Amino acid sequence: MTNEELNQVPSALLTGATGFVGKALRKKLHAAGIKYSSAVRAALSSGKPDELFGQVHHIGEIGSETCWDGALKDIDAVIHLAARVHIMKDTAADPLQSFREVNTAGTLRLAKAAADAGVRRFIFLSSVKVNGELTTGQPFDESMPAAPQDPYAISKHEAEQGLRKIAAESSMEVVIIRPPLIYGPGVKANFLHLLGWIDRGIPLPLAGIRNQRSLVAVDNLVDFLITCRDHPAAANELFLISDGEDLSTAGLAQCIAKHMGRSARLFSVPQFLMNLGASLLGKRPMVDRLTCSLQIDSSKARQLLQWQPPLSVDEAMAKTASWYLRQKKPLSKPQASSTE
Repeated sequence: MTNEELNQVPSALLTGATGFVGKALRKKLHAAGIKYSSAVRAALSSGKPDELFGQVHHIGEIGSETCWDGALKDIDAVIHLAARVHIMKDTAADPLQSFREVNTAGTLRLAKAAADAGVRRFIFLSSVKVNGELTTGQPFDESMPAAPQDPYAISKHEAEQGLRKIAAESSMEVVIIRPPLIYGPGVKANFLHLLGWIDRGIPLPLAGIRNQRSLVAVDNLVDFLITCRDHPAAANELFLISDGEDLSTAGLAQCIAKHMGRSARLFSVPQFLMNLGASLLGKRPMVDRLTCSLQIDSSKARQLLQWQPPLSVDEAMAKTASWYLRQKKPLSKPQASSTE
C-alpha cells in the first residue's frame, strides 16, 4: 500500500503513546504515513506535542469513569497499550483493585465506548503472564488455559474476558496480543540494568543457567501490532508473539556483550545457593526470572497472518546495545517490568 493510499485509511487511536512501546509505534505509524491520534493522561512535558503524536487527546487517568467520546470520533481502530504495569514493590493498599481499575475497568470502559462509536477493531496489548510465570518443557500457546498468578496478570486476564464479551455483543472486532519481555532502544527496568552490568564488566552468576526464554524486540512487536490493525484473519483472535528465537539467560548476556564490544564475565553458582541467597535478600522473584524458562510458541501468528519478524534477535540486540552505549547514564533501582 502506498503512502497516498494509507492517508485515505481512517484513523487509529493509540493509548499509552508516551510509553516504551507507544513511542516506537508512533514512529512506525508516522513513517508509514498511517493516520493516527494519541490519547495521553496528562499534558506533555514539552507543553507542545511534535508531529509524532498526531492529534492529541488529554483523557486524564484511565479507569472506570474515563470519558473517551471526543477521542473516538472518526476512529477506525484502537490500539490500547496503556496500562498499570507490573510493579516490583507495590505500595498500594489493595494492589489487585488498583490493577483492576486501570487494566480491567479502564480497558472495558474504552472498549465499550469504542464499540458504541462504531470502531471497527480494538487491539489489546495483554501479557504472557496471563498464561503463567514459567514453562517446563512445553512452550505456551494460544490453546492453553490461562493461569494468571499475580494482580497484574489477573487484571489483564479479566480485561481479555470482558473484551471477548463486548466483541460477541457488538460488531467491533477484538485482537488480543500477549507478549513476553519486550526489549529494544528505550527499554527500562531489569533489562536496562542488565545492559548496565554488562557494560561495566560486573561478574554475573549466570554461566550455569540452562533455561530458555522467549523475548520480543519492540520493533517486531510494533510491526505485528500494525499487521493486526488491518489483517482480516486477525479479527477476534488471540496471539502469543515473540521473536521466534529463544535464548538462555547466559546466552542473552553473551549476545549483549558481543554487541557492546565487551566480555561477558559469567561464572557459575549452584542453583540452590542462588535460590537461598535470593530468598534471604528478598530477591527470589528476580532470580526466578533469570533462571527459569518461559517459552512461547508464536507459530499461529506466522501461519495465520503470514507474519515474519522484521528483525532477528541478533539484529535487535545490536540495535539495543548501540542505543544503550549512546544514551547510557547512571541507573536507578528497577521498579517495573518491560512488558508495557
